[in-house]
Amino acid sequence: MTQNRNLPEGFVPSNDGSFEDKELAWDSEIEKEGAEYVTLADGDYDFEVLDFERGRHEGSAKLPPCPKAILHIKVEGKDKNTGAEGITVIRHQLFLHSKTEGLLSNFFTSIGLKKKGERLKMNWALVPGSKGRAKIGTRIYEGKEYNEIKRFYEPVKTSTAPVQQQPVQTTFEAGKF
Repeated sequence: MTQNRNLPEGFVPSNDGSFEDKELAWDSEIEKEGAEYVTLADGDYDFEVLDFERGRHEGSAKLPPCPKAILHIKVEGKDKNTGAEGITVIRHQLFLHSKTEGLLSNFFTSIGLKKKGERLKMNWALVPGSKGRAKIGTRIYEGKEYNEIKRFYEPVKTSTAPVQQQPVQTTFEAGKF
């Protein structure tokens, strides 16, 4: 099971959208304001991957040690409690293990990098900035409600064939235009 949490209050991506952090000195100047994060109602939402971190899963009863990707996924919408528009950034972990290969495939398919039924060599450099659609839910962790990703959706196929118009049938009556 993955742990997904909104970012802590005041945690804001840098101007280029990355989550690169740096140490501040005690007398550093600061200017970034905290973003208004929301808790979204359960539903389907478009998302954008802001960034990801490479990490290591140390192992558990369900999954042995393996590499993991910690995605920072931005979702916009209305707060389920106040109705205020805002964003939430969901931390979603993907484990690089054969037991979770289907979850990896679903993610890469949702952002358009993999086609169903085809093999893919994962290219993590293409993940930041990618967009897709996911089912978002909520869960309670230590008394606080957080959004989490329940599943990633395959992109909706759009037809590239030109739309043919149906011929217009008109009837003519003598003397009428």
